[in-house]
Amino acid sequence: MRNILVIGAGRSASSLIQYLLSKSEQENLNITIGDLSLELAQKKTKNHANARPIAFDIFNNNQRQEEIQRADIVVSMLPAHMHIEVAKDCLKFGKHMVTASYISPAMQELDEEVKAKGLVFMNEIGLDPGIDHMSAMKVLDEIRAKGGRVILFESFCGGLVAPESDTNLWNYKFTWNPRNVVLAGQGGVAKFIQEGTYKYIPYNKLFRRTEFLEVEDYGRFEAYANRDSLKYRSVYGLDDALTVYRGTIRRVGYELS
Repeated sequence: MRNILVIGAGRSASSLIQYLLSKSEQENLNITIGDLSLELAQKKTKNHANARPIAFDIFNNNQRQEEIQRADIVVSMLPAHMHIEVAKDCLKFGKHMVTASYISPAMQELDEEVKAKGLVFMNEIGLDPGIDHMSAMKVLDEIRAKGGRVILFESFCGGLVAPESDTNLWNYKFTWNPRNVVLAGQGGVAKFIQEGTYKYIPYNKLFRRTEFLEVEDYGRFEAYANRDSLKYRSVYGLDDALTVYRGTIRRVGYELS
């Protein structure tokens, strides 16, 4: 039996928990779901035989370390700034770790020690960031395998409401913490390179620079620059590319709401 600890049972964790439970018999998994709200953890596990819902306080050092030691892999679905204490415990006790969040400087500092211990700390592996990374690298690898060279790279990603469920003026529905949706549109500067020119857009001006995208069979969308595209140039092997731009896609009108 392999033990998985999922920390956080909020909106973003719902599909993950359902997926793990559906695979638990076949893959011989025992899944502990920890959340500050025991009631929420119980609701997400639905009395499944291979699930163990618990009330979990991330700031309780003894409990956190005890549960991490029991696990083979830890999936942190906490707010991004809370991952680091979990990561340090996983490093201490030799446990693999997965998060969907962007890699923070504090997380990056653990990189060499994590590798030296033979552990896997997988970050940025949700929808965005995550699926966009994997799909981008699949295309880039295919081009390079054929002897091609990439000089312009643009990608667009975003969770979109199915047309039959698009029932509000914002053309958007929350599948993650609403507070984090707001924060994602506030601090920092969007950075990218376009036709050899570096571009920097402060977030208070971000929605003034949008573009329309036509997606065949799906219609028209709006897109805006997604955080810091420049840090992915080397990761994607695009140091010589003249354009490297990662964008977020939304339905038309989202930026005006």
